[in-house]
Amino acid sequence: MPDKKIKILYVDDEENNLFSFKAVFRIKYKVLIANSGDEALKLMRSNQVHIIITDQRMPNMTGVEFLEKVIEEFPDPIRILLTGYADMAAVVDAVNKGKIFHYLSKPWNEEELDMTIKRAYEVYKEHEEVKIMNEKLATSNDQLEFILRQKLLD
Repeated sequence: MPDKKIKILYVDDEENNLFSFKAVFRIKYKVLIANSGDEALKLMRSNQVHIIITDQRMPNMTGVEFLEKVIEEFPDPIRILLTGYADMAAVVDAVNKGKIFHYLSKPWNEEELDMTIKRAYEVYKEHEEVKIMNEKLATSNDQLEFILRQKLLD
């Protein structure tokens, strides 16, 4: 039986934040953790992820830079940005470049983050349904086009 848990990737360079997040949410969700954008991308290549939650301020690659790379390779996961700083430029970048679903400040509030995860997953499922409907529509259009061609040849 396939695992029906929401799969979350949490990215933060501070180990205590990674362990705290996993301790709080591991029962409810399937939680993957990474301490850098590069490590997170490697994890995504071998795991399906529904929701990405990333810290903004990390060495080597900011959260926004990481999310920009994610979009190129994995456009489907819903993206959430966390930052401990009132850095409006980062938030604007995250919305415009990282195409985030939601922004939360650190330290995160468990209840607020849990509600955000649930809303993000609803959006993920809606996007999946639209993709499936579009595929069905494309198939129907192809079939209709084939039938019309057959009629023209008769």
